[in-house]
Amino acid sequence: MHPFRAAVENRDHAAIEALLAEDVVFTSPVAFRPYPGKAITAAILRGVMRVFTDFAYVREIAGEDGRDHALVFTAKVGDMEINGCDFLHFDEGGRIDDFTVMVRPLSAAQALSAAMGAQFDRIKEEALAEAGAAEGGH
Repeated sequence: MHPFRAAVENRDHAAIEALLAEDVVFTSPVAFRPYPGKAITAAILRGVMRVFTDFAYVREIAGEDGRDHALVFTAKVGDMEINGCDFLHFDEGGRIDDFTVMVRPLSAAQALSAAMGAQFDRIKEEALAEAGAAEGGH
């Protein structure tokens, strides 16, 4: 089992964040522009963990060089079932530098968009606090 999958399944926020590169780019299934940086990506992932219930990875696919992984998942947003995939690329140091999520069906993606929209003020606050702490050397 990939360490990222284990961290997510154990809801281990610190382990998840430790696997993110400082320059990671997160591409959301429900936002037009990608989000660059570890602080915002970590905050988004915490938000997703608050929104999703019954989350489970059901398949793991690895590229030949070990630097690309696809993790297929199922979850619920409210009472809506969602299927998706986390596409991860790892840098030379083994940290995630590209994180793209795709989900289906459209109705579940819309429910996810609404649920994450409701979380976004908190996500931005967490990201700003984390970025400030990182700059302060903490």
